[in-house]
Amino acid sequence: MARRVSLPRADDLFRPTAPTGGPDSGASAPGPAVPEPGATGAPKRPSGRVKHDEKMTVYITSDELLDIEHARLALRRSHGLAVDRGRLVREAVALALADLEENGAESALVRRLTEE
Repeated sequence: MARRVSLPRADDLFRPTAPTGGPDSGASAPGPAVPEPGATGAPKRPSGRVKHDEKMTVYITSDELLDIEHARLALRRSHGLAVDRGRLVREAVALALADLEENGAESALVRRLTEE
C-alpha cells in the first residue's frame, strides 16, 4: 500500500518570520518604519550580528574570495576584529550604498561601474 507524503503549502513555506504589526497579527506595536528610497536622514548602517530573514546568492571569482578572506584575517590580526565574511560583505555594501546616496554620480561605485 503506497503512502502519500504530506507536503507543506506555499503559505507555510513563505510565511513571515516576525510579526508585521498588522491588525490581524495581534501585535499592538506598529512595525518598523521603512524610509522611502532616497529619503535623507540618519545614515544607513549594516545589520551586523542579527538573524537575517533574507538571502541573496552572489557568485565571485576565486581571487575575489581570497581577497575577502585576506581582508577578514587582516581585520583580525591588525585590529582585533573577529568578523565573518558575511558581515564583512554587508559592511562593504553599506559603505558603497552610503557613498552612492551621499555623492550620487561622483560616488566611487558609479565611477567604478562606468569604467567597465
